[in-house]
Parts: sequence; C-alpha cells; structure tokens
Amino acid sequence: MNKKPSPTYFVPALEKGLDTLEALAVAKVPQSLTDLARTLNRTSSELFRMISVLEKRAYIARDPVSDGYHLTLKLYELAHTHSPVDQLLKAAALPMQELAETIQESCHLCVLNGPMLTVIAQAESPEPVRLSVEVGYQAQPLNTASGCVLVASLGAEELETFLRTDTFYRKLSPRRRKLLHDELAKIRRDGFHIAASSRRTGLDASCLVGNPQIGLVAALGVPFISGGANQGKERRLIPVIQKHADRITQSLGLSLRDR
Repeated sequence: MNKKPSPTYFVPALEKGLDTLEALAVAKVPQSLTDLARTLNRTSSELFRMISVLEKRAYIARDPVSDGYHLTLKLYELAHTHSPVDQLLKAAALPMQELAETIQESCHLCVLNGPMLTVIAQAESPEPVRLSVEVGYQAQPLNTASGCVLVASLGAEELETFLRTDTFYRKLSPRRRKLLHDELAKIRRDGFHIAASSRRTGLDASCLVGNPQIGLVAALGVPFISGGANQGKERRLIPVIQKHADRITQSLGLSLRDR
C-alpha cells in the first residue's frame, strides 16, 4: 500500500521567529534590526514585533555597546534539560531495529566515555546465529572501528589531548602513528570506517552519527559475522548503514554533514 504524503503546513509567524534565531546563531557579531532584515530578505517592520517578543521571552538580548541583538543562553539551557544520551537512545531505537532487520546483522551504538569506547544501545539481528555486543561494554577506542570513527571526529586540540594519553597510541612506532593519522583523516572525510575485527575473524563497519561541531556524536557499528550471508558484501552495505545513521542524526534535529 502506498504511503500517503505527509501534509505540509505553513506557520509564517513561527517560521519568521525560527529564521531570526538561526540567523543570530550563525552571526559573528550582534545584529541590528536592519542587519536581520537584510539577511532574511524581510522588511524591518515585518521583524519588529517578532524581535520584541523574542527579547521579552529572553531568547535574545541587546548588546550594551552596539545595541545589536544576540542569542542568550536560554536555548542552551532548554537543550540541556534532557541528557544527550537519553536523546540519542530515543532517536536511535527505531532506525537501529530497522537496520538489523534490513541487513540481517546486529548493530550497536557507541560513544566516547573519557578514554574508553562505551556501547550504549544494541539491536539484535533476527537471525538465529548472530553477533551481539553487550550494552555497557567498553574497549580502547583505537582498537575498534567505531572508536576510530569517534576519535576521527574530535577537534584538533581534543584529538591531540586524547592521543597523548591513550595507551594504545603510545605503544605505536612512529611509522604506525603516521599511518593511523592518515587513516583518521580519511575517516573524517568519509564519515565511516570498515576494518578487520581486532577480536575475531570478520569485518567491523561503523558510521558517524550526530554533529562533531557541537560535540554530540556517536557511532553506529555493525560487526559482520564471518561466513554469514553478507560475507563479501560488507563494503556494499556501508550506504545502508550510513542511511540509518543519518536517520538518527535527523531525529536529533541535527543537520547532516556534507559528504
């Protein structure tokens, strides 16, 4: 049965308010009413009442020097009333289950927890013979596909700090360190990683979830069972895994990274 298209509703006043908040979020300096009108291709009179309401509700405030408008921390406060992990789990539940059913492989969701990789959710394959990764399982990040995806997403300073204290990295020779840095750069560009498992035969694949720019990231991992129906097809299934990782990202209300 064909799915009926979702109806599209327009709420001009709400869209105007959201456009204003988004414009202020990317502005490098406080914006005057005229600046905002120019950016949003609207008239100052169109925005005047909206600006007044947003200022009254403390979403924006005037800069005492320039008298321009800037965002307050109210949106930040609202965003942090719920645990990011709770939001991740809610957003990931359905896409993970559908991924497991689609590719007939178990999958799991990981985050960095200090120096360790931690599994926070899993969805099991419907197949009677399957691989499972226990929720709460921890591992050294650079020894796993998902860990490499998460480490690759770190900013330059965070990455330097992480590698300086990571026991796995400190044991590598200069040549192996160079190879690792090249690998992390490739993962950062691609948004995924696939490699031989360090704990068993077979391949592990993982795709990035979230937005590294705001520090909300996770990795959607699939341990492919050796000798299973997908052996030899693992790389061709990366777009399927990435599609479901993107669904989680969008469910969090985040923009997809450019690929």
